[in-house]
Amino acid sequence: MPEALGYGTGRRKEAVAKVRLYPGEGEIVVNGKPFEEYFPRETMRIDIMRPLVATGTANRYRIVAAVQGGGFSGQAGALRHGIARALLDCDETLRPELKKAGFLRRDPRMKERKKYGLKKARKRPQFSKR
Repeated sequence: MPEALGYGTGRRKEAVAKVRLYPGEGEIVVNGKPFEEYFPRETMRIDIMRPLVATGTANRYRIVAAVQGGGFSGQAGALRHGIARALLDCDETLRPELKKAGFLRRDPRMKERKKYGLKKARKRPQFSKR
């Protein structure tokens, strides 16, 4: 396999995506499966492609990603972040577009921890007067 042009690690919630860019015609492989098979929801696929569309590099690279942890939504967000960082790694001139669109910023929202005496982070047990 040829040398990777760019590398980026993306994170979202509990998911981590390690992304490598190779010269190619725009195919995306996630955990050894085609991108369309791994992410069956159209909205997730559109979200993942946004950094490539914003920079006009959708058909310039072959993307190979290893994603682990979290659920599908977190993995999609991590992959988008990883693709943006990998694009930046191979072409620094793309920084203004990626930064303006907010693709380089890691989404800081995390699951709130469960508190003692409660059923979840904020859900309380049912109140009983008697």
